[in-house]
Amino acid sequence: MAEQPRTRPRSTSTATRRHASPGHGTEGAARTARERLESLISHRTEGVSGVRPTDDGWCVVVDVLELARIPDTTSLLASYEVYIDQDGELLEYRRVRRYRRGAADE
Repeated sequence: MAEQPRTRPRSTSTATRRHASPGHGTEGAARTARERLESLISHRTEGVSGVRPTDDGWCVVVDVLELARIPDTTSLLASYEVYIDQDGELLEYRRVRRYRRGAADE
């Protein structure tokens, strides 16, 4: 009876990282940046308002709910620039704007 070749089991984190890899274009970069930022700050992400390639990877603008208020139109949101490399590792993030949900851009 021939012995079957053994394969190494994949770790969950590797499988997750590959699923959310920015190598899958702008969608993958946006998903990865949201996940990385949300894991670092204690606020819920609301969405992505920009994605652009950089020399080292991606810059993603992630919108975050920083302070929920009633009515919802007075809640405070912020935009963060999140820089990730080609492998999805977080390089840098910073808050670039804070605003009320109901406020329009100038």
